[in-house]
Amino acid sequence: EKLPSVESFRVNMGISRDSLHKRRRTGGKQPRWHKKRKYELGRQPSMTKLAPNADVRPVRVRGGNTKFRALRLDAGNFSWGSESVTRKTRLLDVSYNASNNDLVRTQTLVKNCVIQVDAAPFRAWYKRHYGEDIIYLTKKGKGMEPEAPVKRSASVAAKIAKRNENHKVDVNLLDQFATGRLYACVTSRPGQCGRCDGYILEGTELQFYVKKMQKKKSKA
Repeated sequence: EKLPSVESFRVNMGISRDSLHKRRRTGGKQPRWHKKRKYELGRQPSMTKLAPNADVRPVRVRGGNTKFRALRLDAGNFSWGSESVTRKTRLLDVSYNASNNDLVRTQTLVKNCVIQVDAAPFRAWYKRHYGEDIIYLTKKGKGMEPEAPVKRSASVAAKIAKRNENHKVDVNLLDQFATGRLYACVTSRPGQCGRCDGYILEGTELQFYVKKMQKKKSKA
């Protein structure tokens, strides 16, 4: 009787998330006391790409639930924490990934990667909320001619003046507004929920990642 070939086994092998194949903490091998189980299955990584024509596919999973597997994404909701505002914005570039440089090269979106997003929606909100364009606070904007004053009612003018009292924006963030791109961190899991959402980097966290990216550039 002819035995099945190695190739046929390779094709039928599934991705498993079990721990029976691992050694014990003491270093001893565990006996294989049960075969693979449905609840231990794994699937191929989605490797979501930053690309136009977003493509999100539903996947039927255990319990009749649905996961959303994003294959391509080009926009997401990002939160500006210090201003408590969230806006939908375009994704422009994958800039840094602590786990793997290839994910930056291939523009792959995963949780906790650092990306660049379009600053325009946040700039428009700032202008509406604080009554002036944030670009005038940057080094680039200080030499620009100011816009003509907008006619406002006394109550609105008072409200905007109160908002501007003791209000400051992080210097590093202002430099980014001048370029039109903001660094952001992804907090959602694109391969599981089909979305790319996160928050704008600011303060010490922004300094940390900017330093890391500069170091990487200098090595290259």
